[in-house]
Amino acid sequence: MRYLISGFALSFFAVTSLVFSSAAFAQSEVAKMGRALFNQTDTAVVDEALEYFKNRKNLDSVGVLTLAMRFSPNSPSVGDVLEEVTGEDFGQDWNKWMLWQERHLEAKPFEGFNQIHADVHKRVDGNFQLFLGGDHNYDIRVEEITWGGVVKDGIPALTNPKLLTREQATYMEPENLVFGVNINGDARAYPLRILDWHEMFNDVVGGVPVSLAYCTLCGSGILYETQLEGYPHHLTLGSSGFLYRSNKLMYDTYTHSLWNQFTGKPVAGPLAGTGVELKVRPVVITTWEKWQEENPSTKVISIDTGYQRDYGTGVAYAQYWASDDLMFPAAVDTSVHKAKDYVFSLREGEVKKAWPIKFFKGGKVINDEAGSQKLVLIGDEESRTVRAFNSNGIVFSKTDNTVKISGDGKNWQITEDALVAEDGTKLARLAGHIGFWFAWENYYGKEGEVASLN
Repeated sequence: MRYLISGFALSFFAVTSLVFSSAAFAQSEVAKMGRALFNQTDTAVVDEALEYFKNRKNLDSVGVLTLAMRFSPNSPSVGDVLEEVTGEDFGQDWNKWMLWQERHLEAKPFEGFNQIHADVHKRVDGNFQLFLGGDHNYDIRVEEITWGGVVKDGIPALTNPKLLTREQATYMEPENLVFGVNINGDARAYPLRILDWHEMFNDVVGGVPVSLAYCTLCGSGILYETQLEGYPHHLTLGSSGFLYRSNKLMYDTYTHSLWNQFTGKPVAGPLAGTGVELKVRPVVITTWEKWQEENPSTKVISIDTGYQRDYGTGVAYAQYWASDDLMFPAAVDTSVHKAKDYVFSLREGEVKKAWPIKFFKGGKVINDEAGSQKLVLIGDEESRTVRAFNSNGIVFSKTDNTVKISGDGKNWQITEDALVAEDGTKLARLAGHIGFWFAWENYYGKEGEVASLN
């Protein structure tokens, strides 16, 4: 199931009346009028609420009005009210109003909005009450939490998926892209043609519980360890159905907290504000042919997932990836890079840096640094393959052998764990991942670096 674009009121809301848990609200006039915007049985009530907000002209109503543009039965009139409140002229363009809201931190919603937001979405899927509510903790702006068009687990995660040997995986083509993971000698391949439909896997690789959090909208697959210190068992992650700035909000089945897919931090629910963060593990995108050559003992997930999907190459999201446009609103600086240009990023400790994937055209070895960390990156633009290693200040260069590089007078084997010299010296792999520019720029643009070619 794919994300659905829904910029207008939903027909689902046209046949049923919203039922609000009013006891959770501060009983203010503005909160009552905010709730009235979503009345499905009496258009006069909706019109009265719109007139109220139009005359009130307070920026604290932008959140509820933007929500009403999607879900109110009288949504065509909401743009006129927003224009009166803000002085902007975006008409009925929900995307533009969401972007305006993102850029205007001063437009904080009135007290009671969080519960209105939760109750509106609860009508889409009753399970959404697990994630949202007036009494929930939030580390992000609630008004920017956006429904992605699917219900909870509407994009179903693969948990402990069935594995095949490479010889058994007759469905795979050499050029198919895979997420390659190797932990403690346990090599696994997770084909993108399957993960495009599921976006998450939960597995135990080399004895380590991990989850690949894959946001198709922002082009990033990030491998996280899911065992948190002090918790009795590891987390299982799934797709909540919500987005934040065109990025997946995943959830854990243990606490039902929402997590930012790109940062690995909880942003809503019991874990928000606790300071916990998922540890990033190395993962690589490469072709099935190259992965199995370099990892001959690899296993690969079966196409028999238990779900009915067309797992053909390039079937899911082909139109989205072929376009320069985003499906959901997210503010992004496109003065140098396009929103959906691929970048490889590292963001652990003091290291926060991104390298445009085009730097690796034709296969490149790049010596660089991030903060005080000296490192070397080895990549190929065509297959979106980049691996980064601590270089210890050694300057490396490409060789004729695709699995070896040269440095300090020695040849070094490229493995999933480290660069390994002929004398046994090892330089550790650094945990990085591929993603679209807009996601990096949105979450790390202010504190991170972006590499440039001299």
